[in-house]
Amino acid sequence: MKKLLLASTLALGLVSGLFADNITFTSINGGAAAGSPKINFDNLDLGSATQAVNADLTVSFSGGAAVVQPPNVSGVYAAPFVSGDNGLGFGSPDQPFGADTTRFLSTGIGSITLQFASSQRYFGLLWGSVDDYNTLSFYNGTTLLQSFTGADIWASANGDQGQQGTFYVNFNDLDGAFDKVVATSSGFAFEFDNVAYNANPRNVPDGGATVALLGFACAGLIAFRRRQRRA
Repeated sequence: MKKLLLASTLALGLVSGLFADNITFTSINGGAAAGSPKINFDNLDLGSATQAVNADLTVSFSGGAAVVQPPNVSGVYAAPFVSGDNGLGFGSPDQPFGADTTRFLSTGIGSITLQFASSQRYFGLLWGSVDDYNTLSFYNGTTLLQSFTGADIWASANGDQGQQGTFYVNFNDLDGAFDKVVATSSGFAFEFDNVAYNANPRNVPDGGATVALLGFACAGLIAFRRRQRRA
């Protein structure tokens, strides 16, 4: 009986932790969530001036961050790698397989702030050459909700500039909302493109882990109650 109670308590504790942190993610070689607005930064001027991407989003830069364009600058930035569905819906025609040939954002040793005009529940990006010193942080106003490093996204996080080192990462805010996303890097560099976002929770896919944990917690509680009745 004590073991069942402990299992249920642990499961509920894990679920509470997920909801306290608010945001879950999946890192894949696929693409953005269907039905979400998609932007590719191709309309932005090169350089580090603050710019409006569209009516929903403004981008600002600090340190060595900037809008950049291929070819790669050795030791400074490298284009994300487009593969699978990573480039679908982000240009006309869709981006071809291989290193991104369009404009993208690079933090250099610095930061990029994506400020939304309203709260969002979903955010996706094509995160290139993932390094463990890259960090992506989500805010509601000035309140930090949660941060993720490159090591969270990919255990190796070694800056691979090819197909294996680029991921399309989808972040879902399960029980809240964010209006600012900040990309920072303490080394060269954090590069990304092909951002998607969505404010409508009905269009935000659940991370799956939450459902599994809830099921485990409920199963533990039911089993515990049955054992109580038999006793």
